[in-house]
Parts: sequence; structure tokens; C-alpha cells
Amino acid sequence: MSKTQGRSTIADVARQAGVSKATVSRFLNHRDTLLSPEIAGKVEAAVKQLGYVPSPMAQALKRGRSRLIGLVVADITNPYSVAVLRGAEQACREAGYLVMLFNLGNESERESAGIRALTSYKVEGFILNTMGRDAGAVLETARQGKPVVLVDRLHDGLDVDFVSLDNRQAISLSGGHLLDAGYRDLLLVTEPLGTVSSRIERARAFKAFVAEQGSTVSGHSVESRAEAPELLDQALQSLRKGAQARPAVITSNAVVTLRVVEAVARLGWRLGRDVGLVGIDDTPWAPYVGPGITTVSQPTGELGRLAAQCLMQRLAGSTIAARKILLPGTLMSRGSTQPS
Repeated sequence: MSKTQGRSTIADVARQAGVSKATVSRFLNHRDTLLSPEIAGKVEAAVKQLGYVPSPMAQALKRGRSRLIGLVVADITNPYSVAVLRGAEQACREAGYLVMLFNLGNESERESAGIRALTSYKVEGFILNTMGRDAGAVLETARQGKPVVLVDRLHDGLDVDFVSLDNRQAISLSGGHLLDAGYRDLLLVTEPLGTVSSRIERARAFKAFVAEQGSTVSGHSVESRAEAPELLDQALQSLRKGAQARPAVITSNAVVTLRVVEAVARLGWRLGRDVGLVGIDDTPWAPYVGPGITTVSQPTGELGRLAAQCLMQRLAGSTIAARKILLPGTLMSRGSTQPS
């Protein structure tokens, strides 16, 4: 008799061999060490005949290890999240772990739900790139002894390893490049700041950078919302109208960069000629939009790998003080900051 539909279970093997499920379990976990040769032979024959394959998850849980890592990201449509995921997944795989992903879709109220959902799968640790608005579930996870590593965004009250772009360096690099190109009136465009630490840090760094330049440079910030593109259009028009010299925009991530590109097109402007643009986050399409968009490239793959490596060290028993690892960005100069 062979099972032709569906996946065979331990109960199927037990019926085929004429033994109990406990006997089959002993055979699968200890081979024939706890069974007579005759019983072991019956079970082995039934396993082969039915093509039974033990569930890796079930076997892992019996050993007390799932070999699963939970990864929660704020927005999987953001190129940054995808690149970090790729780096983290590769490092986890090399260490013998699998990654389970939960995408928040930028809905902060889902943070606790996502973390609890992954916890139910017995993940051994977490890599989090979340909205930072609901630390309750994260704190509870840390109290339960599951290691947590944060990427890009901090949680108040959570003293754990943190891996991120050096936001101050990225803003200074962007602003310095624009000043060298002759731009003097600057606008920082961000997504709504809320409690997202990376957005807040970049806004603060921009304000500090402008202040350091004295009266020779003017700078303002605006929060962009996808549902209100007209507000961005108005901000760009005000920038250009009030500019004493060449106006330019710094965008806080690739999502906002694309919104600014769309707004410039709606206004009938040309990048580089009518307004300069530097976007934090490089993307595959950045070189091909207009004259090419100047960006600050984040070491996203390395950020993901470092986050995974920190987590592996914690899982191996490391008790060193929580680390804050900041990596520099790299300027990719293109036509959007080259006035013609």
C-alpha cells in the first residue's frame, strides 16, 4: 500500500508498520538504538514505502531550535528594505538559518501583530526595521531572552545592537556636494517624521548643516505625503521663487526622490537646470531618470549582513554591551546636480 495523495504522516507510517506513533518517533530520532531489529525494520520499510519525509520544523522544535530568524520591515516596496533583506537573508543562510519576513506596509499599528506572529513560529531572534511607534512587543520579546537587532530605526528604551547609515555624514555629504556645485538655497524633503528615528536624525542633521554655513546658505524642510502631491509642488515653487541663487533639493529616501521627480515633471522643469537634486538611497533607475539622479548610496547589503552577524553572535551567547554601528554613504554624482 502506498500513499498517492497528500503528504504521508507519522500516523500513516505507524499504521503501515503496525506500531504506535511513539515507536515511529523513536525510530526517526534514534534510529534502531531503542527498538528491536525486527520493529526497526518494519518502520524503516514503511517509511520507504510511503515516501515519508519528517517535517524539518517539527524536528527542529523537538531539539529546541527552529533555526528561524524573524525579519520585520516597514515597507517592502522601499528599495532600501529589499536590499537590506537580501544582505540579511544571505548572511543568515550562510550561518544555517532561514528568514521569515513580515511586511508592515508602513502601518505602525501592525508592529505588535507582526512580532507576535513571528514569535508564534518560534523564531530564535529578530532583525527589525519598523516604524518605532510600538515598542511594547519588542520589549517583551527582549525580556523573553530573544535577541533583537535594529536596522535604521531605533526604539526608545531598547538597549540592543543597532546598525544604520551614518545619517549626519549622509546629509553633510549631500549638502557639501550641492554647495560645491553652486547651489545655495536648499530644501530637504522627507516622509512624515512621526517617531521614525532615521527621518528625525536626517532632518536634524540638515538643520545643523545649514546653520553651520551661516548666512550664505538658506535651508527649509517639508514633509511629503503621497496623498497630497500638490503640497510638494507648492514647496518646490516657493523654493525656486525665493531662491537668491541656484535652488536644490535633498530627499531623505528613494520613495521621496521619486515623488520629487514626478513633481518636477508636473512643473515642466528640468533637473540640474531648474533645480538640483540629491537623493539619499541609490536605486537601479537613478542613472536613467532625466540627466541621471545624484544620490548617496547606502551600503544596504552590508547593513543587512552586519545585522545578521550581530544576531548570530547574540545567539551564540555573546553578552558584550549593545553596539551602535554606523556606516558611511557614498556619493554617486550625476546630471541632476550639474547645472547646464
